[in-house]
Amino acid sequence: MSDLEVAPTVALAFAVFAASTSAVLVRWSTAPSSVAAFYRVLFTTAMVAPVAFLWHREEFARLSRRDLGFAAVAGVALAIHFAAWFESLNYTSVAASVTIVQGQPVFVALGAGLLLGERISRETVLGIAVAIGGAAVMSLGGAGTAPLPDATLYGNSLALLGAITVAGYVLTGRSVRQRVSLFPYVTVVYTACALTLCVLVGVQDHDYVAYPAREWLLFFAMAVGPGVFGHTVVNWVLKHLESVVVSVAWLGEPVGATILALVLLAEVPDAVTVVGGLVVLAGIYVTTIERERRRKPAE
Repeated sequence: MSDLEVAPTVALAFAVFAASTSAVLVRWSTAPSSVAAFYRVLFTTAMVAPVAFLWHREEFARLSRRDLGFAAVAGVALAIHFAAWFESLNYTSVAASVTIVQGQPVFVALGAGLLLGERISRETVLGIAVAIGGAAVMSLGGAGTAPLPDATLYGNSLALLGAITVAGYVLTGRSVRQRVSLFPYVTVVYTACALTLCVLVGVQDHDYVAYPAREWLLFFAMAVGPGVFGHTVVNWVLKHLESVVVSVAWLGEPVGATILALVLLAEVPDAVTVVGGLVVLAGIYVTTIERERRRKPAE
């Protein structure tokens, strides 16, 4: 197996771990959800944009209106995802929220077949089904106490909206990243995302700056960990791996988030949640192995 094959897989695993820290950071923050989401994306943009303009300045001038438009649409979808998912963590447990939002492979698989022409084998479908089945099992377990037990249905519904919108984000990235380099692409996406969230903060009449130092540190941590090392690395991976494989691997996030919630938030998962997490990992393994098997004849 060549380095080109191994590197995206390793990078994807690293990105999933980095993304797993997001839910705990959001739960620690007392700022409004849209404000936390806005500064996470704004700080991430501030870190990737200088690299894009220093190394890829000429590529910005060559961006077609079509690619620019699709990247902006991806940014709006990502903004809706963040706003809905961050808010869901105020109403339901970390494990339930992160697990439901990772139901997005269903929508990615449908979109990849209809819009991108990606072939989805029966084995890949099996891997998706196993992973989503494990995610469903996790959501049935008592993984910690929800912040508002009487509003968990609302929180879970917000997480489902986050799943649908992040699927659109993944599909768009898979298409545009075939033609556009990583840093120009994420700069456009994150800028559109930050602008959308900025408007949302204003519409909700939240304060933009009146937050203690602890909150600003949390905003920065969200940008560095889940932002730069999570989503940005995933956008690099999307050029090398199929969108279905990437989205199913993202199902590892509930496992990591549940473990972190146990250690840092004292949200104790029960046996059902643990079993569900193991099933999720099995689904990721089946999907990844099937992709490698299909690539070997071409080699």
